[in-house]
Amino acid sequence: MAYNVIAGRSIERINALSDGLFAIAMTLIVLDVHVPPHLSILTETDLAHALGALAPQMVTYLMSFLTLGIFWVGQQAQLNQFKHADRDLTWIQLGFLAAVAVLPFTTHLLADFITFKVAMAVYWLNILALGALLYASWSYAESAGLVLDDTAPGLARAIRRRIVSAQTFYAVGALLCLVSSYLSIGVIVMIQLYYAVAPRWREQRHGI
Repeated sequence: MAYNVIAGRSIERINALSDGLFAIAMTLIVLDVHVPPHLSILTETDLAHALGALAPQMVTYLMSFLTLGIFWVGQQAQLNQFKHADRDLTWIQLGFLAAVAVLPFTTHLLADFITFKVAMAVYWLNILALGALLYASWSYAESAGLVLDDTAPGLARAIRRRIVSAQTFYAVGALLCLVSSYLSIGVIVMIQLYYAVAPRWREQRHGI
């Protein structure tokens, strides 16, 4: 029991592990994009066609880089509001990082089988796991009294709303693969761009 009281209390160690793992995942997703074999390229046209064939890998790379960027920012926003961690919160964060570590695999799967609904479903489940664990992290920290006392009023509601709304949009985007996988990917990328660069007028309106 005494061990459980002292275990996993360092936010700094979680931050360090997270930064390293996110950096590795961001690097791995681009390693699936390979330069076309030199021997098969004889003309400018051959090179243009070969680069065109890389489009699925480039699109899924962009989508996954945005995914990782959004969730890294989301995790950091939470960790910055915590006094310290405890054993249970640390394991929730480790679960979140396990989902991060899987993303290069699901990205590669989607790139290789970009027209397959199952590949899109697996990729979406990866995103769902990331969102669910981030939501669980904040909910647990609140219930365990780990959130800073001077946290801005309404921030908890804003964090929950942002996670739930994003996951709802992702689910809608994934369902569009029933019509077209390319449409599904396009919508998901647009959702990600919105959450990455959209003006923060809503937060300003609510005083958050």
